[in-house]
Amino acid sequence: MENIIKAAVERGASDLHIKAGDVFRARIDGKLQPLTKQRLTPEQTKAIALKLIPSEEDRKLIDKIRDYDCSWGAPGIGRFRVNILRQRSSFMIVMRVIPFEVPSIEKLRLPRVLEKVAESERGMILVTGVTGSGKSSTMAAIVNQINATMNKHIVTLENPIEFLHRDVNCSVTQREIGVDTDTFASGLRAALRQDPDVVLIGELRDAETIDTAMKAAETGHLLISTLHTPDATTTVARIVAMFPAEEQEIARIRLADSLQAVISQRLLPRADGKGRAAALEIMIVTSTIRDLIRDRNRVGEIRDYIAEGKDQYGMQTFDQCLMDLVEAGDVTFEVARAAASNPSDFELQLKTLRRRSRTASPKEVAAAVKAVPAPSGDEPPSGFTGGMSGLMPQ
Repeated sequence: MENIIKAAVERGASDLHIKAGDVFRARIDGKLQPLTKQRLTPEQTKAIALKLIPSEEDRKLIDKIRDYDCSWGAPGIGRFRVNILRQRSSFMIVMRVIPFEVPSIEKLRLPRVLEKVAESERGMILVTGVTGSGKSSTMAAIVNQINATMNKHIVTLENPIEFLHRDVNCSVTQREIGVDTDTFASGLRAALRQDPDVVLIGELRDAETIDTAMKAAETGHLLISTLHTPDATTTVARIVAMFPAEEQEIARIRLADSLQAVISQRLLPRADGKGRAAALEIMIVTSTIRDLIRDRNRVGEIRDYIAEGKDQYGMQTFDQCLMDLVEAGDVTFEVARAAASNPSDFELQLKTLRRRSRTASPKEVAAAVKAVPAPSGDEPPSGFTGGMSGLMPQ
C-alpha cells in the first residue's frame, strides 16, 4: 500500500481513492487515473483502514464506523487528510495529499495583494470555493506570511490538522477537533481566552460558529476561515442566511463591520497539461462595499465594485482573472470561457480587449488604464494603500 501511495505522490497526485471492488485510483491534474490493475477486496480495504486509523480505541470500533476523519503520515511518503466511509456495506478511503512544506503566497503564484491582506490587524478573511479548490493551501500561505513577517500568537482549529506550521517569528498553536477540543464552536470560544492575535478555523459550518467568529473579529482579533461558496456575493448572502430571520439584519451589519476580504478560487487545467492554475476573485472590503453589504437590496452591486477596484485596491473578479490567465497562456480560451461567470459576456470582453490592444499604442493603453475611475467614496481598509495595479498571477 505504501509503495502505491508513494508512487502516486511522486506523480503529483492530489487525492487517492481506495475502494473495495475497484483498483487504486489517484487524482492527477484534476483527473482520476487508475494506479493498479488488481481490484481490492473488502478485507483488504478494511485492513488499510485499520492501518490508517491512529487511535487504538477507534480501531476496536472499526465495524461501527460509518464516516471517520483523521490524518496519517509516513516518513519518505507524505502526510494525508483521510476520510474513511462506508459504501455498499464495505469500506472506501479517500486520502488528500498534504505537502510537508508549508506553501508561500509566492510559490502558489497568488496575487501579491494577499500579502497586504495578511497584514490586517483585525476582522475576518474568508477563503471560499468548492471542495478541492485549494482553500487550505491558500489559508496556509496567508498564515505562513504572518508567521514569517510578524510577532503574534496564531491559534488554528482544524479537523484534522493539515499543514504543520513551525514557530518562526510567531508562536503557532494547532488544535485538532475531536482530539484537542470537542467542536469548532467550543474550541473557538476557548481560543478567545488563550491570548490569540490570529485565529484560523477550518470551516464556518453553522450560525453558532459564525456568531463566535464575528465576535472574535469584533474584539480585535484576525479571524481566517473557509466557506463552500463560489464567489464574494454568494458568501455574503450565505452567511446572513445562516441566522434566523429575525437576526439577519443585525448579522448583516455585523458582517459589514467585521469582514476584511473574501478570496474565492477555482482550479483550472493548465494549457500545457502540467498541473492546474488558480483563478481567484478577490474582494477587499472598502467603505463602499461595507455599505453594499449593509443594504440587502444592493448586495448584487458588489461584483461591479470589485471590477472597478482592480487597479486601486488589487481586487479582481473571476472574469478579470480568467482574461489575464488566457492572455498569459496559462489556460486555454475554451477552459476559461467554461469557467466564466457569464461565458458569452466573457467572450465579448476578451475580444474587445484584444481588439483594443492591437490598435492602441502602449502609451494609449497605459493612459486608458489610469483614466478608469475608482468607486466613489471608497477608502481602503486599515493596512491598505493604493497602487496595487499589476498584482495578478504571472
